Amino acid sequence: MLMRRRLYFMLPDVDSARKMLDEMLLARIEERRVHFLARRGTLPPDLPEATVLQKTDVVHGAQLGIAIGGVAGTLGGLLVLLFPPAGVSLQLVTVLIAALLGALFGAWVSSMAASAVPNSKLKAFHPDIEQGRVLMMVDVPMRRVQEISERVARRHPEAVSGGFEPTIPAFP
Repeated sequence: MLMRRRLYFMLPDVDSARKMLDEMLLARIEERRVHFLARRGTLPPDLPEATVLQKTDVVHGAQLGIAIGGVAGTLGGLLVLLFPPAGVSLQLVTVLIAALLGALFGAWVSSMAASAVPNSKLKAFHPDIEQGRVLMMVDVPMRRVQEISERVARRHPEAVSGGFEPTIPAFP
């Protein structure tokens, strides 16, 4: 599986964002790997906007919900197993089923709640975005991180590097 790293660059305006998209395409980075985040209503339709998964804490919320729901389901399953309803004979698989159902329910509920919360990883960029700047997120193969970072620094001095995220799986 090809691992990617998400690089962040803060750009001064939409025109600079367009030039950076062209630069990424020239560097043979697929358009689906480049996303922009700007103040609501300022990003034109020709620039790929960040997805809901990138803008919000849905993924983190789902992970937390799976953990909490799984534990709650396991405890609930154990309680039902230890104190079964009258006339019902339950087996140990009841705990497994309850844990899975709890994890699924927890993931659903907490991801719904987290979809209204801005992505905590992007918190540092919000002041700049509110001032009209544009954040570019680009997912590049691990072996090309240095090359792309140097290319941006050399050809677009207006772009301020905002660091990177450790790893992004190949499938999203």
